[in-house]
Amino acid sequence: MAMGPIAKQRLASAHDLDLVGLAAAGDRSAFGELVRRHGSAVRGLLRRMGAEPSAADDVAQDAFLAAFEQIAEFRGEGAFRAWISRIAARLYVKRWRKEARADLLADAGELDAAPSGPGADARIDLDDALRSLSAPERVCVSLCYGAGLSHAEAAAALNAPLGTVKSHVKRGLDKLRSRLSPDDDGGQRSKVSA
Repeated sequence: MAMGPIAKQRLASAHDLDLVGLAAAGDRSAFGELVRRHGSAVRGLLRRMGAEPSAADDVAQDAFLAAFEQIAEFRGEGAFRAWISRIAARLYVKRWRKEARADLLADAGELDAAPSGPGADARIDLDDALRSLSAPERVCVSLCYGAGLSHAEAAAALNAPLGTVKSHVKRGLDKLRSRLSPDDDGGQRSKVSA
């Protein structure tokens, strides 16, 4: 049955908590509005975690299906976007571990692939900076800062020691700060004369 323009407008202006309540009562249109509102943010988080665009789409779809099945469990104690992001992040991590794309316990002393030299682009966006991290660093930083998980929750989701997750997050954040901060040679730059 098609929804009329008034019903669509009502859903579009409703608060997420109202939509969750309607979806829990069986209103698929209300849940569809939640997907419309938060789908691109979830896919973006998954891409920042390292998922290829098609994999991000697949995992996001799986996350929304899982959320629909568990919608009655959402109590509104936090934002719906944070809740669905955590579901998506956990599903991605499960897929990531299953495919054995990286070994979290491996030494993460990899070299940065940061551009350098006179031809390097001075403007680097966050997604490029995240891609420069090792896979374990990228996943840990994305879980803790993109999906809003605590270090302990990320460690549980990854089935990794808490200290390992904390180390990957610290190294990843240090690399991101270094990569995203403006160049500072401590006054050592040579001045160009006009």
